[in-house]
Amino acid sequence: MSTAKRLKSNREPKSQAPKPDTARPTAADIEGESEFAQLARQHWLKTTKRGAKSKAKVKVKQNVVKQDLWDALEKDGFQYKALLVLEGLQVLESYLWPGYSDDASNFHVLLIALITNVKARERLETWPIFEDRPDDFSLLFRRILSMALDQTLSLTIRTHLLCFIINAFQSLDCAIVRKECAPLVSISIWHGLSSETKRDARLADNAHLKKAWKAAARRYESADEETQTRLRFERQWLLALTLHFMSMLHQPKFSAEHLLYASRFMELLIDLQSSLPTRRYVNTLLQDLHLLVAISLSPMYNAEESTLLRSQWFLLRDYTYFNIDDQTGIQLSQSETYERHCNALKKLQQVAFRHFKDKLAVLALSNYGSIEKGVELKSLLEPLQDNEVLDLAVFLDLRTEYPPSSNVTVDRAFLIEAIVTTFERRKTFQQFAAANLPTEVELWNVLMSTTDDYDGSKPLALPKLNLQYLSVVDFLWRAMVLYRAESFHGIRNDIETALRRLRPEVGRSGETRFAGSSKMALPTSKVSILEVVPPLVGERKPSAVRAEISLDLRRLSDRVRYEWDSLRPNDIVFLVSVDASLMKSTSNGDSKPTSEAERLGIVAVRTAEVVQITDDKGRSIKDPNAHLNGGIRSSSRRVQLKLDAETYQQDTRRHSLGKLEAYDRINLIIRRSGRENNFKPVLESICNLVQSEVPLAPWLHEVFLGYGDPAAATYKNLPNRVKKIDYRDTFLNWQHLVESMPGKAVEPGFNVSGSFGPPYVLESVDKATEAPQTKPSKKRRRDAEPALLAEVETYHVSTYKPPNTGPYPIDAPKWNSVRFTAAQIDAIISGTQPGLTVIVGPPGTGKTDVATQIINNIYHNFPEQRTLLIAHSNQALNQLFAKIAALDIDQRHLLRLGHGEEELELQGSFSKHGRVESFMENRDQYLQEVNRLAASIGAPGAHGNSAETAGYFNSVYIEPAWTKFTEATKAADASPSDIVHAFPFHQYFSNAPQPLFPADADSATVLDIANGCYHHISKIFSELKDVQPFEILKREKDKANYLLTNEARIIAMTSTHAAMRRSEIANLGFQYDNVVMEEAAQITEVENFIPLAMQKPKDGQTPLQRVVLCGDHYQNSPVIQNFAFRHFANLEQSLFSRLVRLGIPVITLDQQGRARPSIAALYQWRYPSLGNLPHVESLPEFQTANAGFKYDFQFINVPDYKGRGEMEPTPHFIQNLGEAEYAVAIYQYMRLLGYPADKISILTTYAGQRALVKDVLSHRCAKNSIFGLPKIVTTVDKYQGEQNDYIILSLTRTSRVGYLRDIRRLTVALSRARLGLYILGRREVFESCYELKPAFELLLQRPDKLALATGELWPSERLLASEDGATVPGEAVMEGVEHLGQFVFEMTNSRIKQLQEENGLPQAQIVEVMEPVNEEDESEYVEGVKGTEEDAEEVAQEVKEGFEAEEEDD
Repeated sequence: MSTAKRLKSNREPKSQAPKPDTARPTAADIEGESEFAQLARQHWLKTTKRGAKSKAKVKVKQNVVKQDLWDALEKDGFQYKALLVLEGLQVLESYLWPGYSDDASNFHVLLIALITNVKARERLETWPIFEDRPDDFSLLFRRILSMALDQTLSLTIRTHLLCFIINAFQSLDCAIVRKECAPLVSISIWHGLSSETKRDARLADNAHLKKAWKAAARRYESADEETQTRLRFERQWLLALTLHFMSMLHQPKFSAEHLLYASRFMELLIDLQSSLPTRRYVNTLLQDLHLLVAISLSPMYNAEESTLLRSQWFLLRDYTYFNIDDQTGIQLSQSETYERHCNALKKLQQVAFRHFKDKLAVLALSNYGSIEKGVELKSLLEPLQDNEVLDLAVFLDLRTEYPPSSNVTVDRAFLIEAIVTTFERRKTFQQFAAANLPTEVELWNVLMSTTDDYDGSKPLALPKLNLQYLSVVDFLWRAMVLYRAESFHGIRNDIETALRRLRPEVGRSGETRFAGSSKMALPTSKVSILEVVPPLVGERKPSAVRAEISLDLRRLSDRVRYEWDSLRPNDIVFLVSVDASLMKSTSNGDSKPTSEAERLGIVAVRTAEVVQITDDKGRSIKDPNAHLNGGIRSSSRRVQLKLDAETYQQDTRRHSLGKLEAYDRINLIIRRSGRENNFKPVLESICNLVQSEVPLAPWLHEVFLGYGDPAAATYKNLPNRVKKIDYRDTFLNWQHLVESMPGKAVEPGFNVSGSFGPPYVLESVDKATEAPQTKPSKKRRRDAEPALLAEVETYHVSTYKPPNTGPYPIDAPKWNSVRFTAAQIDAIISGTQPGLTVIVGPPGTGKTDVATQIINNIYHNFPEQRTLLIAHSNQALNQLFAKIAALDIDQRHLLRLGHGEEELELQGSFSKHGRVESFMENRDQYLQEVNRLAASIGAPGAHGNSAETAGYFNSVYIEPAWTKFTEATKAADASPSDIVHAFPFHQYFSNAPQPLFPADADSATVLDIANGCYHHISKIFSELKDVQPFEILKREKDKANYLLTNEARIIAMTSTHAAMRRSEIANLGFQYDNVVMEEAAQITEVENFIPLAMQKPKDGQTPLQRVVLCGDHYQNSPVIQNFAFRHFANLEQSLFSRLVRLGIPVITLDQQGRARPSIAALYQWRYPSLGNLPHVESLPEFQTANAGFKYDFQFINVPDYKGRGEMEPTPHFIQNLGEAEYAVAIYQYMRLLGYPADKISILTTYAGQRALVKDVLSHRCAKNSIFGLPKIVTTVDKYQGEQNDYIILSLTRTSRVGYLRDIRRLTVALSRARLGLYILGRREVFESCYELKPAFELLLQRPDKLALATGELWPSERLLASEDGATVPGEAVMEGVEHLGQFVFEMTNSRIKQLQEENGLPQAQIVEVMEPVNEEDESEYVEGVKGTEEDAEEVAQEVKEGFEAEEEDD
């Protein structure tokens, strides 16, 4: 396509782009005397009895809507802060929607749309508000659609309405929204195609299409006049809106408002084209309109300021021509795509030959390869006259006419572009996929800069992670683009942060020097290129480029020096060229704004991989601690690097054109922390998947993409459902079995009668089902319930006697002792069966125990299958792995991959090399047993020399001996004593607990014991047989790989490790059958997906049979640092949360056993069916009060301390000294009463507050043995998955709620405590938040001043008061932090005197640390964390990793 010259500016001179309005409302705006707050209290937030909910219809006054709300907003240009204030005042849910009716004014409708958009932008629940009145919502939606077409409304208003429609199409999981959106993109919109001929041709391609078209026609013809009017409106709405958009594009003058509207409309089109249900008919209409051509030739598109529009055009183009069948949804292979292209060219050649033989002979007779490029096609069409071009377009059945109102000029240029666009060959997504490494160009391009300033007011040219995807390749491509952008964003921020700390400046001789320091960056010499390896056959870039740099570590502290010496092979570093003379501090007049790279003087950035680090004598640095022990005295380091070959080739090409050599100017090396520097292998894994077209398991494919029956992948709907399963120790007894399966018929099997004990084998009995009368539709039926296999599921239960496993205690199997609930049993049954199982585990409901039992059942029922165990964090993975290792699972079949294995608190190592060592250690022990066994039966020879000789011994001596014994036991007259006498291994088992055979045992008992003994012996030879390959393999790597691919049956790794090592593991031929994923809701969707695709297909099919996802979408989501990627592109979406939205059947665990029922009630409103296990109501620890406290939980209002509330010394580093002091004072009080420190955790909502609390603890408690330190001080998000008896929680914020408004965060915060929860916060900030209202209504039923019960020591014997208002002995109310501090100070003095009397300790030793904090100390806290640059960088890293970095800047 020809690129038109970019115009300097076509904007109307008086119009300026509106400045982004990102100010956030404070508590004063909501609770104070602001205009809107007074209005709310007068009309819809009237004081009522606490907790009462009125069902009365709200009467909306039109003067309030028009004058007090609409006019006030319009006067200020609909400022976002004002809209946020109204949303915070609950105007939508409490006034506008309850008072809406069909005679509501347009202003009323517009206000509903505006506030709905605010809720969507803030990621708050929106559509459930409307679900109680679907008919009224339908009327509202239709009015909004009509108003979106109303040209008399301002562009600003129509843009807001367009945002409402975009949000609706992004929420098709909501039934009332889907009902309104579906007709707008149905087959009826094909009435807008340019000709009936084209429409008939499309309908003839697919019988289903023709049937759908006829059905739509019948529906229209049979409707009444009113319904026909509605149907005509629905089928014309999108066409009318698109034509208006085209008209706007082709206006000669436009404003910033026009640009914003155009970009929003492009966002809508991209959304429609990127989802199969919406693109099915829309794509045909847009291609018929030649929309891409019309956009690209428009004045607006070619204007200089339309960068966003042009970027969106490329994204829309990619989706418009995505290689998929729009009707079936089948991804076309590259050969199928090319075949379609050739068929199109064939039609073009036939028309050219038939009608323009003289002028287009070359075109008509050329081979396809010579005419598939746009440039070639244009040149071949040049001979045609203008009228002939028009005729050619008509013969090709292309649109040549538009309504005059569209402003589209159908001239020669337009028609040529339309023809070329229709018939040129385009690259596929796979051909665009590349894991390119960042340079200064990618890191500071326009897209990256726009995402920095993203506040939700404008769209971005980014793909979104939607509810549904076009294909697996489409999903992977989106994930690749977004993951790369998020990674590059983090890299750029780290480089900028390091340079700001380094403070580059121009030296006396003009060179660049660094006045500051950063532990993550070091000045370096220029890069020396050591070797450029020639390209491989068929490639142009070098196959490898090796280089070297020198570093000086003399001025580094031991800790930082250790970190630099710890760089490992394949670690990524960044080589940066900085020129301080080029630093720009201000914008260059009227030119474009100065970028951060220009302000910092960044000239070039190159990515490199570490090969090795050596000292100045070339000795490899193997031990980073060596310099501490005097092993390496040199402070010079040489770092050998592998450069990116493709970037090096481009640099060489630029250098040949006379540009400066990039590598000669490198003067800085920057590293990143290991946790976030894994982007390269992960990005390569995603790119490889995009290009390889790895198939998903057929049973999972449609469900993953979001189509078909939501229940299709569950075991009840799969043909390979296992009819009979041994549940072993899942059920504790018959009563447990019956109670665990309510609504199911549990009957003894045919060979048993009555109740009996475990183990239980369950066999499902399916009733015959009638054959379906019609062929099921492939269309999505979200609201339909899946057909049941039978009205009541019936199970026949049988049992068996577990085999004797040996006479030694170590031989005894490990049995489950958990009494699983009915919901847990449902999850275990589903997870043990093939198919998809999604388990929602609210806090404390035992989802880890459920996952463990599922794995145990699979292990024993399907010994040939292998299970991949995935978790988000090493901590969660190790907890799950430890529980698995404690079950009756042979440890030789367990393998833990990744560095987190060192943290496992288990005997032995479960890493690859640790398992190999374990195999060899076990081999030695078993060979000794073989020698002892040989001696016991008098077998001569060295049978225990190797696993091979042991196997020979087994086949020659042991198996024949056992066969002889077995034959002897079959004799009809064999008595128990005869069987004992015939047993050949008496001497070997002489060290077993005696007597081996009880004197009074009958024949069956004796045989059972003998079989157990032989089982013990057989296991020795079985394990030695498994060890035999390790004797043959010589290289450690080969042994480790053999262990992974052949021996291990349960392989555990984090999702990050799976993403990093995906290609490596798949290339080993690793195969697995099952995936169990813990913390699935905390893992990004692409990291959810990669474990499903870590094996190469067998015969075109993947052997994957089970996927079990355990998580809780009501708790924290994945942490995404960039606000734009998280909110606009929805990168925080997990596969778990998307499947829940799609309506996939989930099993929700419904009984918690962690917390007191009173504490659990604080978050049970999030889980309507969540109950309590009996033990949390009956055990003494849950019935006993917390010593020294009147209440087991309490919200404590903390006013300004020393005149200050929250502080923010650095961005996002939010602190609150009053709450920090209060938290530490409560901790001190608890310790003085005798509470163990390890039972107390202090949680904060921000990393800045965590650092402040640790500072206060360090000053007040760390050096005092009376107090010590609590078990942990950390942030809420870092504590998900953990628990403790007593939690002190600091909410920190005093100006606004902050990210806690996302109730997922609050759910985590409230659910960490078992016995006591004490929350510090600002009451007026949090109680006014609509989303948090259910929790704070419960919290604020109790006084907001800390109520103590003095005179008690831990543990208390006082029972919890049945009523909150009841008084307790010694009750005392703390008026504030100063009061509590004085109270604790006096208690401490008393305690000191007691210790002094008991132990003779000098008073000064203890009183010294209890002196009140002086003003200087407090100023240290207020200023933030003091310390070195290294400390500051660590604090910055904590902020970056926490959820607080997700907040928009105020």
